[in-house]
Amino acid sequence: MTYDDIIAARARLAGQAVVTPMLNVPQIDAIAGRRVLVKAECLQRTGSFKFRGAWNRISAMSDAERGRGVVASSSGNHAQGVALSCKILDVPATIVMPSDAPETKVDATRAYGADIVFYDRMTEDRYAISLGLAEERGAILVPPFDDPFVIAGQGTCGLEIAKQTRELGVDQGTMLTCCGGGGLSSGIALALERDAPELRVRPVEPVGFEDFGRSLAEGKRLSNDGAGVSVQDAILTPKPGKLTFSVGKRLFGPGLAVSDEDALRAMSLAWQWLKIVLEPGGATALAAALFQGEALDEGPVIVTASGGNVDPAMFARALGAV
Repeated sequence: MTYDDIIAARARLAGQAVVTPMLNVPQIDAIAGRRVLVKAECLQRTGSFKFRGAWNRISAMSDAERGRGVVASSSGNHAQGVALSCKILDVPATIVMPSDAPETKVDATRAYGADIVFYDRMTEDRYAISLGLAEERGAILVPPFDDPFVIAGQGTCGLEIAKQTRELGVDQGTMLTCCGGGGLSSGIALALERDAPELRVRPVEPVGFEDFGRSLAEGKRLSNDGAGVSVQDAILTPKPGKLTFSVGKRLFGPGLAVSDEDALRAMSLAWQWLKIVLEPGGATALAAALFQGEALDEGPVIVTASGGNVDPAMFARALGAV
């Protein structure tokens, strides 16, 4: 994983991925007490940044590899990115999804033509199920975050962030990223290391699922205990990836953790002032910028609004949170 890999990913994604906007409004700045720039990846194809990594991984395969089909595991956003990429490239796709995945994400994944295999996230191991299916079908596994091509694809978001922040006169500050397994966070960090080294990446996770933050503090990969639930489903992962943690321990600042209540409040404020729809896990970084300013260095903050695939009932709940 190098900067050159991200540049190669940008070439593959040209004409496929959307260059998403960087948003800034005075009302959000006033709540946060600082300038807040919001990278609206909720406006990416399939409604999240995940299309970037999925397309880069699958489009880089040979024709023979694509003919074998792919298997991926996801609660919904990686699922949709893989499913759409496979639909465009005419590749058979099987997605392993938790049985409690939001209906909106399940329906969209199925609409892109993927086969879905459900599992119980509390009692079953999605990786073991995915690996078994890949071996059984002779298919290629496309991991949601711990893969060089996936990380490089997500890193193209970082290339855009560096360019857009320069154009807005921001050359130093804090870069807050919604973080599950760390694919987006590590990809952005690798891009910013070269293009905007004064923007320090800090991963933001749900309270009770801050495995990446704890791992950074301890200097080794730690797991969540698997207990509890969170509405921030898009970024619930059991443990940082090997590749993503190797980047994170070198380039990340300390992690932050956001409550479900604050994620829902951030969703409401994003809708009110930025006019964008976010899912809870896609609003995590914005919530940290809005409500945890005391934990941040002075200066502007850039945040990823990483996904907007939310069920109507959850969105209605969020709108009532402020």
